[in-house]
Amino acid sequence: MSGHSKWATIKRKKGKTDAARGRVFTKLIKEITVAARAGGGDAVANARLRTAVAAAKAANMPADNVRKAIQKGTGELPGVSYEETSFEGYGPSGAAVFIDALTDNRNRTVSEIRHIFSRFNGNMGENGCVAWMFDKRGVITVNANGVNEDFLMEIALDAGATDVQNQEDVFEITSEPGDMEKVREALVKANLQVLEAEVRRIPQNTVKLDRKGAESMLKLMEALEDHDDVQNVSANFDIDDKIIEELSS
Repeated sequence: MSGHSKWATIKRKKGKTDAARGRVFTKLIKEITVAARAGGGDAVANARLRTAVAAAKAANMPADNVRKAIQKGTGELPGVSYEETSFEGYGPSGAAVFIDALTDNRNRTVSEIRHIFSRFNGNMGENGCVAWMFDKRGVITVNANGVNEDFLMEIALDAGATDVQNQEDVFEITSEPGDMEKVREALVKANLQVLEAEVRRIPQNTVKLDRKGAESMLKLMEALEDHDDVQNVSANFDIDDKIIEELSS
């Protein structure tokens, strides 16, 4: 495991996923609103909105929340206007970091993200400095408890998935972004418990971190993800499982 898989595993071990449910809903509502504003409120015709709604369903967001977020995007309900932006930089030992954000005040967000990088031995870079190191993929996380791997793999691959990996207590199914919703629906239809479904940036290569670098990197990742304007954080670090166990305890 590395990059997105490592970070997802660490968050589960530290209980971050459940603790941050309210923050997850806030981020999903922002994405649904922006997607609806950009491409209309019809999820069938708006691929980005369809993906955002799929992610909301996987997070068990109430349908009423989804409906209101779409209406804010289409102008049927009043709402804040968000600007899409991204930030790139480097963490400890030169690990690449890519941040997707939605903000109503870009100058404030730039200043705050730069400060977070500097606090944890990182540096914010210019646009384009690390983007080329990542590929966009749909990633679906399924509860592995009691699941037959061959059965899951057959369902996922038949629906268009490109890879299935066993990550201890969960399976991670990877697909092209446009196929993610189709794969998610097939898994749900097969009575498999989908925990998350989202488009992520997957690193093409990784940077190995020692214990000191790993500690700073994980603090950087947490601080970035806790920022209200940050939607997603991607990084290409790799950390030994033994170090993860030590830092997660």
